[in-house]
Amino acid sequence: MAEDFNQLREDLLRAVSAAASPEALETVRIDALGRKGRLTLAMKALGGLPPEERRAAGETLNRIKGDISAALGERAAALEAAALRQQLERERVDVTLPARPGGVPGLLHPLTQTWDEVVAIFGEMGFTVAEGPDIEDDFHNFTALNIPAEHPARQEHDTFYLRGENGQADPDRVLRTHTSPVQIRSMRTVPPPFRIIAPGRTYRADSDMTHTPMFSQVEGLVIDRGSHFGHLKGCLQEFCRAYFEVEEAPLRFRASYFPFTEPSAEVDIRCDRRDGELKIGTGDGWLEILGCGMVHPNVLRACGLDPEEWQGFAFGMGLERIAMLKYGIPDLRTFFDADLRWLRHYGFQPLETPSLLRGLRP
Repeated sequence: MAEDFNQLREDLLRAVSAAASPEALETVRIDALGRKGRLTLAMKALGGLPPEERRAAGETLNRIKGDISAALGERAAALEAAALRQQLERERVDVTLPARPGGVPGLLHPLTQTWDEVVAIFGEMGFTVAEGPDIEDDFHNFTALNIPAEHPARQEHDTFYLRGENGQADPDRVLRTHTSPVQIRSMRTVPPPFRIIAPGRTYRADSDMTHTPMFSQVEGLVIDRGSHFGHLKGCLQEFCRAYFEVEEAPLRFRASYFPFTEPSAEVDIRCDRRDGELKIGTGDGWLEILGCGMVHPNVLRACGLDPEEWQGFAFGMGLERIAMLKYGIPDLRTFFDADLRWLRHYGFQPLETPSLLRGLRP
């Protein structure tokens, strides 16, 4: 009897593996587990066995039933995944192909345009682009940046933590709250001196007209032996003049506090809000655009650099924010609405993409 059961198991598993479609797999399931299936009939036949054999045979058949059910589930998942791959292959669209004549032309999102403009401007200043993972650990996102354990930014009302196996927030799996961890990774791996910018997506638990749970930042870092605050001011001055395309971009540096820089400053740019319009570089108003400062000695030490030998400056700004200022976009949330009417109004022709060779405009 045991040999017959083993043969039944092998036959059914072989049939499950050979099923080439969901319909074929359903036929195998019915043949094995249906009302007149082979396993079902075998279980019904247990009543004719002697009591001492019935229990052992029943346990064997239950194990076989479990094996067949598990195999059916795995095969069904594999067939579903294969069908999805085939569908995606059939529906693949080559986005690099030119637009069809007479169709709606593709446009660059204002955020893409801004990202390229920022990279082009700082690229001309000698900065290179650095990248890092979106999911960070506590050390790179907080500790190495001199952010104390009791800082509000570490709380779940401000930061997205991924859950561990116990369902609790895992401090070593956090969606980065800024691109500063890229600076830490650069200082720990790239021999100084160097200049980097770190554009990328960041995540915070906040949402209104000027905040979204996901947004883009660009941060800059210069590490050298002789860098000072004057270099930082000149760098930001040149960037604002180039980005906002104005002859003069007066800036105001206000003393502030960031755990990772000392001294720290908030930067305002002169603006004019009269007649319902915002003009950058003129007028008697001020508008905050970014934060900056000299890299804190504790941050240098955490990255293995001697603050007696090396020093540097850092700055950071929101890409959506400066795009809103330059292109007159009133609501940050519209960046993520996927509204074609909005994109046709604020979008850019692909040939207007900035580069180090062509500048911000063709």
